[in-house]
Amino acid sequence: MAIYQIDNNEIVAIQETSFAERGLKERSDLQRLLKMQVRIISPDTLVIAEEFGEWEESRRRIDLLGIDKAANIVVIELKRTEDGGHMELQAIRYAAMVSTLTFDRVVDIFGKYLKDNNLDDDPRDKILEFLEWEDADEDQFGQDVRITLASAEFSKELTTAVMWLNERNLDIRCVRLKPYKDGDRTLLDVQTVIPLPEAEAYQVQIREKQQKERQSRQSTRDFTRYDVTVNGAVTSNQPKRGVMYHVIKPIIESGAKPNDIADVVSWRKNNLFYEFDGELDEEQVLERLSEIDQGGAVPKHRRYFSKEDELFHVDGKTHLLTNQWGHRTLEAVELLKSKFAQLNIEVTPVKK
Repeated sequence: MAIYQIDNNEIVAIQETSFAERGLKERSDLQRLLKMQVRIISPDTLVIAEEFGEWEESRRRIDLLGIDKAANIVVIELKRTEDGGHMELQAIRYAAMVSTLTFDRVVDIFGKYLKDNNLDDDPRDKILEFLEWEDADEDQFGQDVRITLASAEFSKELTTAVMWLNERNLDIRCVRLKPYKDGDRTLLDVQTVIPLPEAEAYQVQIREKQQKERQSRQSTRDFTRYDVTVNGAVTSNQPKRGVMYHVIKPIIESGAKPNDIADVVSWRKNNLFYEFDGELDEEQVLERLSEIDQGGAVPKHRRYFSKEDELFHVDGKTHLLTNQWGHRTLEAVELLKSKFAQLNIEVTPVKK
């Protein structure tokens, strides 16, 4: 495809060039400019990190890391080469590495990015504002990873691989950045080559349908928050999962065993706690969970309270309390209040 200039007498082709010929570098030029205007290649995206590589035993780094309006993680890879190299394979590896990011972890990552760029915004507030959320929702955050590849050109092998992967429910976008020379000016033609515009319209319809289904599910959820009081000590403004943790923690601290609690909440007896032999710290727990994780929409470590100060060490074992609570939460609270009446447990809804 060519770009033409129209004057009074003729239509003149603008000369195609390359980024190298124009002295434009991948990181110091393209990446620097696109991170401030990422919508050019990835609409509805908030950049949360640059040169992200916070994982063990890897020197590889994601050019730009972001989130989109649907709370998905977005991996953006840039190349100024003429064929894109093997960037699709590299991006898939990156996508797998960031697929387990939690909302709180993303807030930490974004905070560092804001600080490095001398921006004073509060990272949590800015993310919530971008997502149009009143509060964080781990169940809806980071459920998918999207990939955007931007390059001067893409080889047939790469585009064939991307189309095949997209047919198998990955979400990879290829954006061609073609430079042109107009005297001292460098013009940039930006074209989405995958998905094709007509195919993208269909995919947007599918995503909108999925989003409406998600919103419908959310509309039936109870977002009431509660204050938890145990022997006069108050923990305020807790969601249901937080209620259960702050009810069960003092019960265990009073000398009760995890099995005693599981006997009370009988319908959760087999999955109320996950236990490991030995007194493990947070890092060891996450390592053990990753070894036994069978995959799924929500990684295993996000299904349990697994931070350092959330672990229960009882009788030489480490116990993790589930954070998956639904419509029987308050029923469980009432049963625990009755069984452990000496703790004077009270759970009251927060007035809006």
